[in-house]
Amino acid sequence: MFKSLRRRIVTRPIFRWARGSLPSLSSTEREAMEAGDVWWDAELFSGAPDWKAMQAMAAPSLTAEEQAFLDGPVAELCDRLDDWRIAAIDMDLPPDIWDFLKREKFFGMIIPKAHGGLGFSAYAHSEVVKRISTRSVTAAVTVMVPNSLGPGELLLQFGTDEQKQHWLPRLADGSEIPCFALTSEEAGSDASAMVDSGIVCRRMVDGREQLGISLTFSKRYITLAPIATVLGLAFKLRDPDHLLSDEEDRGITVALVPTDTPNLQHGRRHLPSMQAFQNGPVSGEDVFVPIESIIGGQEQIGQGWKMLMAALAAGRGISLPSLATAAACLGARATGAYARVREQFGIPVGKFEGVKERLGRLAGTAYLLESARRFTCAGIDQGHHPSIVSAIMKYHATDRMREAVNDTMDVHGGKTIIDGPLNWFGSVYRSVPVGITVEGANIVTRSLIIFGQGATRDHPYLIDEMAALSSDDEEGLAAFDDVVWKHAAHIMGNLARSMTSAWSGGAFASAPKAGPVKRYYKQMSRYSAALATAAEGALIAIGGGLKRKEAVSARYGDILAELYLLSAVLKRWQDDGCLNEDLPLVEWACETGFSRIEDRFDAIFVNFPVPVLDKVLRAVTLPFRSHPRGPTDECIFACADAILKSGAQRDRIACGVHEGPPDASLSKLEVALDLVEKIQPLRDRRRKLGADALNEAEKQALAAAEEAVAAVIAVDDFDPDELTGVLAGRRKMEEEQKPSLDQPARKPVPSM
Repeated sequence: MFKSLRRRIVTRPIFRWARGSLPSLSSTEREAMEAGDVWWDAELFSGAPDWKAMQAMAAPSLTAEEQAFLDGPVAELCDRLDDWRIAAIDMDLPPDIWDFLKREKFFGMIIPKAHGGLGFSAYAHSEVVKRISTRSVTAAVTVMVPNSLGPGELLLQFGTDEQKQHWLPRLADGSEIPCFALTSEEAGSDASAMVDSGIVCRRMVDGREQLGISLTFSKRYITLAPIATVLGLAFKLRDPDHLLSDEEDRGITVALVPTDTPNLQHGRRHLPSMQAFQNGPVSGEDVFVPIESIIGGQEQIGQGWKMLMAALAAGRGISLPSLATAAACLGARATGAYARVREQFGIPVGKFEGVKERLGRLAGTAYLLESARRFTCAGIDQGHHPSIVSAIMKYHATDRMREAVNDTMDVHGGKTIIDGPLNWFGSVYRSVPVGITVEGANIVTRSLIIFGQGATRDHPYLIDEMAALSSDDEEGLAAFDDVVWKHAAHIMGNLARSMTSAWSGGAFASAPKAGPVKRYYKQMSRYSAALATAAEGALIAIGGGLKRKEAVSARYGDILAELYLLSAVLKRWQDDGCLNEDLPLVEWACETGFSRIEDRFDAIFVNFPVPVLDKVLRAVTLPFRSHPRGPTDECIFACADAILKSGAQRDRIACGVHEGPPDASLSKLEVALDLVEKIQPLRDRRRKLGADALNEAEKQALAAAEEAVAAVIAVDDFDPDELTGVLAGRRKMEEEQKPSLDQPARKPVPSM
């Protein structure tokens, strides 16, 4: 009786308002939303993080086989890579490197052993990409693309048994080189606007009629396209003759297309930020493939968007974050060493406070990104495919990579500006825009995906409410009534939790037993409750219009991302053994993150589009700021000191960096650092007592150290004829790759 009366008097007006305010949800959209695994990002609206569950998560680890692969083939590959020659002269990996990558199954890391691959975990996959990235971005991208978004990942998730049995062994051993063609020339980041089409038709093939698809497409920015042997192609499928069903427009679909199919054309190569990995356009007109080419068969027709989002969830959480973490760790390791051995005005440049500010930020960023990389891989290896977490990692890892790379360049000065074999960082600097742009441009990811999708996908009640709004009045009203009151109780609980935490400064917020970092857990619980309440306020007040308030949405996403990254930092500190010497790094990350969170809250309230509500939300979530300034100088300088000297802590912060063979410039830098540290007492004695206070052996040790420092400070120079030769070689390569009149414009795949 009460429920019926409530539904008629109270729920019905709310239902009518919601139908005009919130977007409805089709069955296809509902399936796509529910396909993503929310994992950690469900904390967005919980307001009460389960810290005990997080602490109980197993730390990621490598099997003996995975560790052996890192110590063996990966180390050998890294020693053999000459990134200067690859990027500046050959503009490609050498044939022997291609052969090595195939032979050792680098392209089959994610493919199960049953199909001839290595069957590695996400963590092992990430470790391999990270290690290679510290030596050559070109090699890293070449390895990561077949193991990320592409035919391999799509086949594993959606392929038929026949497709898996045919393609996966060939992809694993490199006899087939894949690429994935998603980006249309005009559509760009708006994949749904692609004009590439497939028409279902019948055609005579080898003397018999065959049901298939006539494809017309033009794609660009496609990594590995110039050498690919099989193309994963996204297109809009149409069935005008109703050969499959009564429906004509079947939606975005994905198919596998061998690149030797008639009428398929490879364009000339792109050159992404002077990186030498293979990239270019691919197109075709009336390219006919059998209907069996659709990944997953006819059952997956029109499911291309869902397939792409599911595949991206893992790939974006592994590949680019691994590359970004590599750049930060390499920057921290090289910059700390260089700032110690390089002197100005008679003292190491790393002793200047202006430089220490950059070094401290570098150390903190490297620690944070490594923490987030491990945390994300652990979640993926536990079976999660967290789409929003992957978006957080893609955007924030690459964005912080840019900051870390700039800090590295600023401290090094001319050393990393002058190109040549002695420059250990110039290529990384040029690669930054690639990471920012690919696999979902950062502006789009921040403004539309992290909160824009997370608000719907992760909310415990919103999807069900939107589905109810899509039904007819009476059926929808009943379903809506069942869920909306649970939602109301949820809001009231978060509101009470948020106000208590806000006005007490987090004193009564939940936190596990965590020793000196317990206070950080309390603040994160406080901000989590505030985010849940403020987000509910935005959804109620703005409704479906929130999608168009991109700046507001992006700031909500930034808060969620900071909470995720800081969760990873606290988890890593625990997993590493709660080391007191790493507390400055934890403090730097948390104080920096808390300041950013409060900045974003403040910006939300100042720019909130609904008058008065902004003041209400501020009063119940962040009535006063407790972390407006970020870390102290003392904390920043302690982080800087950690990478200015060799030792276990520096190795933890700047982990996974492959220095190369003994004659590599980075290896020489490590030697110079070791020598400088060893002879420092001799220098101090000479400064105090004069050169006569040293014996001959000690003088020779000083001279050896000074010679080592001079070698790593040196930069490259070239004879003009050498540079002319390099340019001539590039021109010759470009001429060779131009399409001829009687041959397709493609470069043959390097043979085994």
